[in-house]
Amino acid sequence: MARVKSGKVTRRRHKKVLKMASGYYGKKSRLFKAANQTVERGLAFAFRDRKQKKRAFRKLWVTRINAAIREHGMSYSSFMGALRKNNINLDRKMLAELAYFDTPGFKAMVDSVR
Repeated sequence: MARVKSGKVTRRRHKKVLKMASGYYGKKSRLFKAANQTVERGLAFAFRDRKQKKRAFRKLWVTRINAAIREHGMSYSSFMGALRKNNINLDRKMLAELAYFDTPGFKAMVDSVR
């Protein structure tokens, strides 16, 4: 059976990994083995943190809505329940934007659901 050489394929794969590792310090940006380990680790963290970013923003929005609604003498849960009862379909991101940037508009919304 003939010998199979993988020179082109290996070089392309190595170049791809080393390009992703550019900007890393020392041998992590120059040597394939170290670069490959670091890139794999970085990609795993990126995957995990894309999920965690969503959680962190939702937590921030809930905190902002809660702080704004407490100023008007309501609790977060009763406000969200009142919104649902009145068929106001705004997500937490939009409610947080209203509470943070448009306080008179948010106050009007609170008065309408109360």
